[in-house]
Amino acid sequence: MQETFDLIVLGGGSGGLAAAIRAAKHGAHVALLEPKKLGGTCVNVGCIPKKAMWYAAQMAEAQQIAVDYGFHEKPGSLDWPRFIAYREKYIENIRAAYARTLDQSKITVVRETGRFVSPTRILAGERELTASHIVIATGSTPNRLDTPGFDIGTVSDGFFALRSCPRRTAIVGGGYIAVELAGVLRALGSDVDMYVRDRLMGGFDEEMAYLLGDEMRQHGIRVHYGCQITAAHEKDGAILLDCDKGNQPGPYEALIWAIGRHPNTRTLDIEVIDLAVDRHGHVLVDAWQETNVPGVYAVGDVTPNKALTPVAVAAGRKLADRLFGGMPDARLDYDNIPSVVFSHPPLATVGLSEQEARDKYGADVHVYKQSFVPMQLALAGRLMKSVYKLVCTGEDSRIVGIQMLGPASDELLQGFAVALKMGARKSDFDATVAIHPTSAEEMVLMGARVPG
Repeated sequence: MQETFDLIVLGGGSGGLAAAIRAAKHGAHVALLEPKKLGGTCVNVGCIPKKAMWYAAQMAEAQQIAVDYGFHEKPGSLDWPRFIAYREKYIENIRAAYARTLDQSKITVVRETGRFVSPTRILAGERELTASHIVIATGSTPNRLDTPGFDIGTVSDGFFALRSCPRRTAIVGGGYIAVELAGVLRALGSDVDMYVRDRLMGGFDEEMAYLLGDEMRQHGIRVHYGCQITAAHEKDGAILLDCDKGNQPGPYEALIWAIGRHPNTRTLDIEVIDLAVDRHGHVLVDAWQETNVPGVYAVGDVTPNKALTPVAVAAGRKLADRLFGGMPDARLDYDNIPSVVFSHPPLATVGLSEQEARDKYGADVHVYKQSFVPMQLALAGRLMKSVYKLVCTGEDSRIVGIQMLGPASDELLQGFAVALKMGARKSDFDATVAIHPTSAEEMVLMGARVPG
């Protein structure tokens, strides 16, 4: 017997929940399929627990700064079991809130994996569901390699299973997950080595990524470029690695592979409906989240679009508004989406990198840059610099990119992202009175253009 709905959502992560809840608010009869914990990657093994650990790392660093200020208490170490209990309670509260909202919205939750029988029918265990609209929001999973000894280590999800700080940690990868985990572990007391094939933070402004790498090294993180790990071994309870350069790094207590993620499409039987995907398995969508199959849509990390929780949420809500809310023009604008790497210090970006701007606008690009030591750190005798960059184009210096590296960049960027989205010029920043003394004031006090 078929169960009929207006909308079926495959996946209970950020994008799927957003689409389902918004559609239900518009009066749609919705089914949500999620075999695992509600909240997906972000809530369970991503943004939320990662940011919790980042806060703990910030507290550890703040203790050291306090001593430099003249406080005489000796810094203490993190009680991992106690803190993780707080972290897990916080996450459980989020899942419980989602469950309540789904119940209040009268959304049918099916704890099964769904697979396509046709473009309008989904098989979920022994249940067959049908709807004229189906949203794929199944997210992504950490990549794994055929490297010998791969399972001696753990993928990034396994970081959240740690119950103590490893004495020595090897992290393979140079993307945002690798960078964030390296910073957290180092601040909490681990001796960290990173093995990066090419460069840190590919896709980010190259100069800012280089400066981040320099700051990470000053924090004691050893970044090894050009070494590809070809195998991992256990010896006397420790982990040794094989590098294609011929050496054998180690020993390590923990090994984390942070080598990207792949979309969760393999269990959906998408070949039944001839759904178009790219070479990595991402579901191809247009600007309206529509796939090549009428009535089938996709949002979030399962698509090639930016793998960011707010992007998935906004895309899911806009799609529901268009399908069920009487808003035919509703769709997410993917231009100028801000993003932050919760590194130590944070790296924040919105708009174009300097190289992207030069590729697009050529000689019409000019850059303003400010480098300074934040007052909070300068007082403690620390020399860690913040670097802010405005990438502009045209005679009126329209801002097309903002890059920020330094403490509080994660909080500062949001307002400046609004300004960029609204088409701000450098003269608009110049005309804004600074808030003194703050780091934010440096954004509106930038002087002459940087040559080049």
